[in-house]
Amino acid sequence: MASRKNEKQLSSGTKDLRILLIDENTHRADLVTAALGDSRYAISHLASPSGTLLKQVDQLQPDIIVIDIESPSRDILESLNTIKNINPKPVVMFSSEQDTDTINQSIESGVSAYVVGDLEPHRVKPILDAAVARFREYQKLKTELSETKQQLSSRKNIDHAKRILMKNRNISEEQAFQTMRKTAMDTGQKLDDVAKTIISMFNTL
Repeated sequence: MASRKNEKQLSSGTKDLRILLIDENTHRADLVTAALGDSRYAISHLASPSGTLLKQVDQLQPDIIVIDIESPSRDILESLNTIKNINPKPVVMFSSEQDTDTINQSIESGVSAYVVGDLEPHRVKPILDAAVARFREYQKLKTELSETKQQLSSRKNIDHAKRILMKNRNISEEQAFQTMRKTAMDTGQKLDDVAKTIISMFNTL
């Protein structure tokens, strides 16, 4: 539910996108807040890098995470990876760490934009814009890939179920398909679910 809400806000651009800012420098956080001004972004909470990221995200449900840190720790990367898998959202990381492995690990953990250097207020908005756009495109491709896999799996199940009916009832492929289609309509099920039931039923015989 939270994930769909985030995606809706990111796509519409009509509501403020709430930012969880992880930074120990409160003065810099104030400058960033001022720099965002009347944009669609709003710093909703400032937290320390020493805090528990997963707990903060769970409690605050931000739309975007911005992290300013010397070098991302293993705990932070593991937390970001969990967030990516459970409730993905754009993550921007400002870090002094230029090591290629660290950058790759950060990206793999779900960081949308890894920026080497200090968090400078005037740079934040365009970086956020790019990160949100990249995140949105990635989620779109991920959804399309998932739907394609589901369609292929459904087609495979339906073809398998048709062959089972053709063999066991000595009917044509068209008759097998119409039998499955009628069952789906009568029971209010998807054709794929009917196919799975047929496959399961005959596999247990």
